[in-house]
Amino acid sequence: MKEDFLHYLWKFKKFNTLNLMTVRNEPVTIIKTGDYLELAGPDFFNAHIKIADQKWAGNVEVHLKSSDWYLHNHEKDPAYENVILHVVWENDTAIFREDNTEIPVLVLKDYVDPELIQNYKALLFPKTWISCERQIKEIDDFVFKNWQERLFFERLERKSKFICELLEETNQDFEAVLFCLLAKNFGLNTNGNAFLQMAKSIPFSVIRKESFEVENLEALFLGTAGLLESEKEDVYFKDLKFRYFFLLHKYQLEKSHIDAVHFFKHRPDNFPTIRLSQLANLYHKYQNLFSKIIALKSAKSVYDLLNVSVSPYWQNHYQFDKESSKKSKAISKSFLDLLIINTIIPFQFTYADIMGESTAEDLIEFMNEVDTEKNAVIDKFSLFGVKSKNAFESQTLLELKNEYCNQKACLKCALGLELLKNN
Repeated sequence: MKEDFLHYLWKFKKFNTLNLMTVRNEPVTIIKTGDYLELAGPDFFNAHIKIADQKWAGNVEVHLKSSDWYLHNHEKDPAYENVILHVVWENDTAIFREDNTEIPVLVLKDYVDPELIQNYKALLFPKTWISCERQIKEIDDFVFKNWQERLFFERLERKSKFICELLEETNQDFEAVLFCLLAKNFGLNTNGNAFLQMAKSIPFSVIRKESFEVENLEALFLGTAGLLESEKEDVYFKDLKFRYFFLLHKYQLEKSHIDAVHFFKHRPDNFPTIRLSQLANLYHKYQNLFSKIIALKSAKSVYDLLNVSVSPYWQNHYQFDKESSKKSKAISKSFLDLLIINTIIPFQFTYADIMGESTAEDLIEFMNEVDTEKNAVIDKFSLFGVKSKNAFESQTLLELKNEYCNQKACLKCALGLELLKNN
């Protein structure tokens, strides 16, 4: 038994509310359970309770055992002086206020349906992957879809916090923030932080001024990422290195220390050299990318807008001094899908929120056009009968697994609550 289950029982009155009695045999009538506070202080604020013939307005505290009151030192905390009812699973001691008046105690287990307790225990019984893996496919489709919408926007809100932090750092420069976000996601999981550090260390005003020469952008990106530090005979390497140090001097920039970028375990098309060249070509092609990204309304519009490749040198190279067969190395559809999921949609959501606009339905429709992600989490859900048809659904399943299933937060999850209600 966990305390959050008792919170659930009290909040939703999942017990027999007739003929309630305190441990002192005083009748209890619940007029209002109170507002559930997941903060410091009593669990439920501003409850209205009738005990015997007296109506009370105050707070309700919930514990597994009444002695937990003293275990948590509530008797020393003035915030608990206005507790009018102590709701417990087991009563093992009397509880007194500072003025020595006894706090009424309601033992909840005397009024809860045993079948509900069994359902709760079954839900939390150790499983191989998630608590509801045997029942999740039986959940009503309407409940599941509504919860997916909530999960989708919870995920966007968390991503939005990072974007808002970047806006604070850049004095609300949306173009600069977009560049940082794109750079991070061009680096994928392995090089994302290094690419973000690279983007942050180059003033976006410099990128604006140098965007007319793609070689200058490549020099800035590769040089800042530490990829121009060695000595090579390669002519293009020497040219980029010369440009990089010239630009450092021109704009009085200091060399920044950033995390090392990695080639190891990457497919060649994901090498940092290739991704940075694609990013440079993107900003060479568009000088005002922010307004174009905000205006995108479909996956196809993204594929058309971000259809860029690498510079001529990188068409037959993956690394300096190592020539390879010629390939255009345009940004692939699968990579563009990742940019939609991790950059474009979160950026549009944040911008709309700041502007006070509602774009919820548009963003969901946008994500429905993007192919589902393929990873171990999505595959595992599929094994339990929950299949993802598009990126909207795969993003919600990732949020469900990471923020609810992994945290054992079944009683905060609409699916867990539905299973408790129905079984």
